[in-house]
Amino acid sequence: MPSTDPTLDTLRPRLQAHLQALEHGLLERETATRLLLLAAVAGEHVLLIGPPGTAKSALARRLHRAFGGARYFERLLTRFSTPEELFGPLSLKALEDDRYERLIDGYLPTAGIAFLDEVFKANSAILNALLTLLNEREFDNGAGRLPTPLISLVGASNERPGDESLQAFHDRFLLRVPVAPVGDDAFAALLQLDDTTSIALPEPITSDDRAAVRAAQAAVTLGDEALAALTALRTEVARLGLAVSDRRWRQLVALMRCAAATEGRTTLDALDLWLVPCVVGDSDDSLAALAVWVSHSLLQAEAQPLPWLDHAVTAFEKQLEIEQRLPAHEGGNADDDAGKLALARSLGAQDGGEAGGGMQRIVSATLEARQRRHFSPVHVGARLAQVDAVAARADTARATVQAAHDALADRMAGRLWLPPGLAAGWLGAHHQTLATLAGFKARLAATRAGFASHPVDDHLPAQVPAPIALAA
Repeated sequence: MPSTDPTLDTLRPRLQAHLQALEHGLLERETATRLLLLAAVAGEHVLLIGPPGTAKSALARRLHRAFGGARYFERLLTRFSTPEELFGPLSLKALEDDRYERLIDGYLPTAGIAFLDEVFKANSAILNALLTLLNEREFDNGAGRLPTPLISLVGASNERPGDESLQAFHDRFLLRVPVAPVGDDAFAALLQLDDTTSIALPEPITSDDRAAVRAAQAAVTLGDEALAALTALRTEVARLGLAVSDRRWRQLVALMRCAAATEGRTTLDALDLWLVPCVVGDSDDSLAALAVWVSHSLLQAEAQPLPWLDHAVTAFEKQLEIEQRLPAHEGGNADDDAGKLALARSLGAQDGGEAGGGMQRIVSATLEARQRRHFSPVHVGARLAQVDAVAARADTARATVQAAHDALADRMAGRLWLPPGLAAGWLGAHHQTLATLAGFKARLAATRAGFASHPVDDHLPAQVPAPIALAA
C-alpha cells in the first residue's frame, strides 16, 4: 500500500534529482551515491573505502549541497592531528574562569555534513571524542554535553582498519561502501569527461523533509517476507563467521524502513535486503559473498545451466547421427545404387546447365535416400514424440523463468534507491537462462527435423524403438 503523505510525494522527485546531481560527471558511482544520500536522509554515517583519486571527497562535498542550511566541515587526518583541528581551540576566556571549553563555531561540532579523510589515522583522543559525537550526536565541551546538528559524517580510508582497537569506531559507520577505480569498460568515457558541464541543483532537503521521513518510516511494517529473509540472513551471517551486533541489526531494519518510506511503500520485503552487503559485510570477501547470497539464494536471480536439457539435446543429436549413418537394410542393391549415383553426378557435371543440374540433384537425392536406412512410420513417430515431450518441458521451464523475470521487474519498478546496475544484473541472470533455453530449443528443432526426414518404409515392422536415455 503506497504512502499518501504529501510531503513525501513532493520529496521523492527531489531525491531523484539530487541523486542525478550527485552522480553527474562521475562514472560507476551509482551505488555509492545512492547509499550516501540514503544514509544522510536516515541520519546514518558512511565509510567510503578505496584508493586515492576515486572521488570520495567529491561525493562528500556534493552531498553537503543537498541539505539546506547544513554547515560543512572537512579535514584530512594524520597521526599528528590534534583535537583542536576538529573540535576547535580552547577558549582563553573560559580558562580564566577555570573552565575547559572549546570555541566550536565553524568546527565539527557545528557541522551538518562532515567529511574526514583517512579517518582511521587519528589518535585515540580524537577517536574517543568522535565515538560520542557519531553515536549520540552530542559533544562534551567542558562540563557540559552539547547537542550537535550533525546529519551524517562521511569517513574515508584507503583500506579497512586492521587494528582491533579501531573496530568500535569502524562499527559507528552503518554503511561501509567500497569505491574502486573506473573499470576498463568506462575507461574511454573517463578520458573524455567534460569537467566544464554542470547540473542545476534541485531544492535542498530540509529538516522538515527529514522529519517527515522519520514519521513515515516509523509506520513501515516489517512484513513476513522481510522477517523470513532477515532470519535466513542471520543464518548466513553465522555461516560466514561475521559478528553483527544487536544495534546493527536494528539499524539495518531502520535503514530499510527509510528506503521504503521514501519510495512510498509501507511494508518491507526481501528486495530491501540489497542493502545488506554494505551494512553487514566487514571485508571485501564477505561483502561479495553476501551480494551473491542476496542474488542467488534470496532472489533466485541466478543463471541456470539446465543440465537435464543439455543432456537430453545431446542424446537426441547423437542418436540422430547414429540413425542417419546406418546402412540400408539387407536385400537392397547398394552397389547398383552407388553406380547410378555416380552416373547421375557425371551427367550433371557434363551438362552444366540449370536443367541438367536440377535433374542431377533430384536423382542424387533419390539415390542417396535409397542408400540410407529406412524406418517404419512407428519408429519415426516415436522419435518425434520423445523430442516433442522434451520441447514441451523446455517450454514449461521457459515460462517459469519468464514469469520470475517479469515478477522481479515489476517489484523493482519505482525503487528509488536500488542501483540500476544491480537491478540489471538480477534481470540479466534470467535473460541468460532464457538465452540458454532458446539455444537448446533451436537444437531440438533441428534434431526433430532430422528425425522427420528419415526415409520411411510402410512395409517395415511397426516396432517402437527403445527410448533414448535422458537425464531425470
